[in-house]
Amino acid sequence: MIKSPKYFLYALLTFLTAASLYSCQENTEQEPDEQGLLQLRSIRIGALDLTEAEITEDAPFDKGLVIEFNDPLDRKSAEESISISADEGNVVLNFSYLNDDNSISALPEDNFQTNTVYTVSIDPLLSVNNKEFPGGTYQFKTQQGEFKLISAEVDGISLQNTNRTDNISLNPEIILAFDQTLNPNTDFDDYILLINKGARLPLNFNLSEDKKTLQIQSQEEARDLVRYNFSISNNLPSENEFQFSGFEKAFYTQLDSTYKFDEISDEALLTKIQEQTFKYFWNFAHPNSGLARERNTSGDLVTIGGSGFGVMAIIVGIERGFITRQEGIDRFEKIVNFLTEADRFHGVWPHWMNGNTGSTIAFSELDDGADLVETAFMIQGLLAARQYLNESNSQELAIINQITTLWEEVEWDWFTKGGEDVLYWHWSPENEWAMNLPIRGWNESLIIYVLAASSPTHPIEKSVYDAGWARNGGIINGSSSYDIVMPLGENRGGPLFFAHYSFLGLDPRNLQDQYANYWEQNQAHSLINQAYCIDNPNNFVGYGEASWGLTASDNQEGYSAHSPGNDLGVITPTAAISSIPYTPEESMKAIKHFYYLLGDRLWGDYGFYDAFNVTLDWYADSYLAIDQGPIITMIENHRTALIWDIFMQDPEVQNGLMDLGFTY
Repeated sequence: MIKSPKYFLYALLTFLTAASLYSCQENTEQEPDEQGLLQLRSIRIGALDLTEAEITEDAPFDKGLVIEFNDPLDRKSAEESISISADEGNVVLNFSYLNDDNSISALPEDNFQTNTVYTVSIDPLLSVNNKEFPGGTYQFKTQQGEFKLISAEVDGISLQNTNRTDNISLNPEIILAFDQTLNPNTDFDDYILLINKGARLPLNFNLSEDKKTLQIQSQEEARDLVRYNFSISNNLPSENEFQFSGFEKAFYTQLDSTYKFDEISDEALLTKIQEQTFKYFWNFAHPNSGLARERNTSGDLVTIGGSGFGVMAIIVGIERGFITRQEGIDRFEKIVNFLTEADRFHGVWPHWMNGNTGSTIAFSELDDGADLVETAFMIQGLLAARQYLNESNSQELAIINQITTLWEEVEWDWFTKGGEDVLYWHWSPENEWAMNLPIRGWNESLIIYVLAASSPTHPIEKSVYDAGWARNGGIINGSSSYDIVMPLGENRGGPLFFAHYSFLGLDPRNLQDQYANYWEQNQAHSLINQAYCIDNPNNFVGYGEASWGLTASDNQEGYSAHSPGNDLGVITPTAAISSIPYTPEESMKAIKHFYYLLGDRLWGDYGFYDAFNVTLDWYADSYLAIDQGPIITMIENHRTALIWDIFMQDPEVQNGLMDLGFTY
């Protein structure tokens, strides 16, 4: 049977369609680009993958490239086709193979340069089965290389710690060790500094043979007992131009043990301190009022409490021969006459007043009137003067009578604010009781309650003392610090002026009531203060057995009541010196330290400056009346008990103490 042309056309189409389907089924079993092509699976340096589209940043400079393909490589073809170059030219590479020759490692003979752009060129190359990779170009930029300071020591003490480093010699030797070689042509003076308050200590540098250790020696002696800042610039170059992150550390030099003044006997030294300090209350007193200026920069502003301390200082000055008795009597007369005419509020003076006019100068916004505590410090001084003066001398008798009037006009009972069982510190015509500060113990204010109970005209009841001051026994402590029992007040005693201000006149040697023995109280307070400074838990520089004393004073930022609970690194000479009756040996050590070893920084026209902070390399140039006064009087009480004996002879004070239940 003969087939038609139409049939043959149909058959041909069917055959071609089947062949085409068979061909498609065969091709789906292999990757399209495997048809004679070698595939690049990855190219990386370190942990970073490179791409053709961009420069890969932060590539490690000490790693090689690893390039992975899908088939084993023809080694000769690969090594001829792979190169790495930078602006300086091609990099010499060492090749090795991994993963059955599917991967090639290209490692430079030397590390790549830091902070440099490199180009990886891959020309066409073959696999072992003659598949071809067509080639490609990739780029990476290396990291800025870093070199590190392995160790830094000064006089064998590591500087790579968080602790304060002190007691360094005045010819310090610094040894630095790096993990990379330094450039021996470097002028290290441009990068390494040793500075105290802007003054640069000249240095010598010696680089070791391996160029990794730098020895530094000062060319001249450093200042003693100061902070030096040691720094290495982050621009310090290594030989391979790696980057350094910089280094900075402070350390403190040791104290120069050379005496700054000629050594004299202890008694002569105590007299010298009293006489020099006395000048603050005599030479620097306000010329019109005779009262003490608050501080050596106060102009016409005078202080009542500090002036009360000054009255007792004048008694010491007379007895020590710093002034004649007549000079002292004339000054008492000036002071009492001024106080009689000055502002008073219910017989109570303000904290501050103008030394020319006697008008009140506000201590704070609301404190523009009576200050009972400051007034008590003044009355303490005036009663000591009254007891000291001679009634048989007409001038002195007139002063005695004026003091008596001033004393009797103080309305102590009025400051119970209408009959409360507590005394209040402040009152003013404008703000009345707005300050609202009850005087409760334990602090510097025991003398206020003793005088209030002793007043012949306006006394308080014993209940005010017990409930207000003693808080019905709440002032009792009894805990131990440094194995020393603290009878009253806060743990570790608070600022040391608590042991001084009330006891310039009050004799604590045998003073006792139902709450405490006051000699034991003040001695414990002083010993704990010294023990705390020896312990030095905050690691401040300059603290120790002979450098101690935390109390209210100036500091590098202003003024604060320094104590173990408020330790700012500030030592205040009056603290240890004024505790000399309680701690004679410990205070004498401090006195000698302050005078002989630190006298070039602490000793001035009116005795010891107010305070210092070795850690911050700060020394006050100020004097404060309330800090200078206790120095003179407490040294005298230690030597002769002069003011204690005078004040405690006052019959009205004796009556007040008895009424409050004291024995003495």
